[in-house]
Amino acid sequence: MDAATAPHRIPPEMPQYGEENHIFELMQNMLEQLLIHQPEDPIPFMIQHLHRDNDNVPRIVILGPPASGKTTIAMWLCKHLNSSLLTLENLILNEFSYTATEARRLYLQRKTVPSALLVQLIQERLAEEDCIKQGWILDGIPETREQALRIQTLGITPRHVIVLSAPDTVLIERNLGKRIDPQTGEIYHTTFDWPPESEIQNRLMVPEDISELETAQKLLEYHRNIVRVIPSYPKILKVISADQPCVDVFYQALTYVQSNHRTNAPFTPRVLLLGPVGSGKSLQAALLAQKYRLVNVCCGQLLKEAVADRTTFGELIQPFFEKEMAVPDSLLMKVLSQRLDQQDCIQKGWVLHGVPRDLDQAHLLNSLGYNPNRVFFLNVPFDSIMERLTLRRIDPVTGERYHLMYKPPPTMEIQARLLQNPKDAEEQVKLKMDLFYRNSADLEQLYGSAITLNGDQDPYTVFEYIESGIINPLPKKIP
Repeated sequence: MDAATAPHRIPPEMPQYGEENHIFELMQNMLEQLLIHQPEDPIPFMIQHLHRDNDNVPRIVILGPPASGKTTIAMWLCKHLNSSLLTLENLILNEFSYTATEARRLYLQRKTVPSALLVQLIQERLAEEDCIKQGWILDGIPETREQALRIQTLGITPRHVIVLSAPDTVLIERNLGKRIDPQTGEIYHTTFDWPPESEIQNRLMVPEDISELETAQKLLEYHRNIVRVIPSYPKILKVISADQPCVDVFYQALTYVQSNHRTNAPFTPRVLLLGPVGSGKSLQAALLAQKYRLVNVCCGQLLKEAVADRTTFGELIQPFFEKEMAVPDSLLMKVLSQRLDQQDCIQKGWVLHGVPRDLDQAHLLNSLGYNPNRVFFLNVPFDSIMERLTLRRIDPVTGERYHLMYKPPPTMEIQARLLQNPKDAEEQVKLKMDLFYRNSADLEQLYGSAITLNGDQDPYTVFEYIESGIINPLPKKIP
C-alpha cells in the first residue's frame, strides 16, 4: 500500500506493545522451529514451544586451541549464567545412555568419538530438562566442519559462538604448566593460576599429552579444522584474544553472550537524552533527527513556541516566563503530550531532551505512556561544562556567536563589544549543574537500561556511540 496516499493510522500503543513484548522475535523464533522440526500438527507444537519459554536462554559454543582457556571460560560462564556445561568428557560419562556407553567404549579404544555418535550424544543431552530451561554451553564442540554441519542439520542452533585466539608459542608455554584437579575438574597453572590451598595443590595431576611436540601437533590439527568451522557461524561469532588475563577474557565473553543480535523487527526509536546543561544534548538530538528523520522534541523550545504562537497553553505559560519561574509540571506535560501525540512522532519516532529534570517528571512521562526505548546519559566533567558555557559570547551588532577559546573573535574591535548571556554566568551554570546532579541518581535508577556515555569528546564520536546504542539491541542484563 502506498504510504503517501493511504497512510496507516496505527495507534501508538500497538508498536510499543510489540516492541516491549518482542512479538516479532517471538513469531520469528516460532517459525524457525516449525521449519526445523516440521511437525505433522503445528498447533500443539507451537503451544508446547510457547510453554517452554526458552527462546532467550543461553545457547553458547566456545571454541579455541589447546591451552587457550576455553574450558575455564566455559565453566565460569556456566556458573554465572546458571547453565549446563557440555564437554566430550561429561557427555560420554552418562551412565543412563546406551549411546554414551558405546561412545565411552570407542573413546577408550581410539581416544576419539565418531562425529555421528558425538552429535547423537549432544542431541540426547540437549533434550533433557535442565538444558531446555536453563540453556547450555558447548565446550570445544564442534571440532570439525562435519560435526558443525551435523549439529546444524538437527536444528541445534547456538545464539553465540566464541572463538579464543592466541599465538602458538604462548599456548605451548601455557600447556606445559597445566594441572588438573581430579575431584572438581578445575584447571590450574603452575605460573598463572596456582591454588593457594595446600590440599588442592597436593592432589593436582599433570594431564596427558601436554609435551611441546604433542601440543604443536594438536595446534596444527586445530588450525586445519577451525578455518572450516568458522564459516558455519557467520553472524553470531566473536573472536576474543586469549593472550590476556583470564578475567579480562571472561568479561569480554560475558559481555558478548549477554548481547542480543540485530533482528528485522520493526523499530520506532523513542530516544531520551539526559545530561547536565552544556553536555551537548541539543546537538546530538539535531544529528539524530537529521540522519534518522526522528522528530526533534526540545521541551524548552516547545514552551517558547507555545508562547510565541499565543496558543491556549501559551497564554497560561507566559506569566511564568515573565516572572522567570519554572512552568508547573502539569502544564508542561500537556504541551509535551500535544506534540508527542502528533502523527509524525508516532510514525517516525522522536528524540526528546530538556525533560525529565527530576523523578516526578519522569513518572509523569511514563504514566502518560511516553516510554523511551533508548535512554542516554551524557557525562561531562564540571570543568569542561564551565569552559564550554562561561566562555560563550554574542556580538550584539551582527548576532554572531563566539567562544573565547574555540572560536575567538577575529578583531579586537569585535571582542570589545561582545556580551555574555546572563544564563552563561558562572553562578547560573553552577546552579543548573547542581540541580541536575541532585536528581541524576534517581533518574539513573529509574532508567535501569540507560546507556552512559562520555560526552567530553568530539561530538561526532559521541554521536557514533549513540547511533550504535540505537541500532543494536540492548544487552540482556543477567544478575
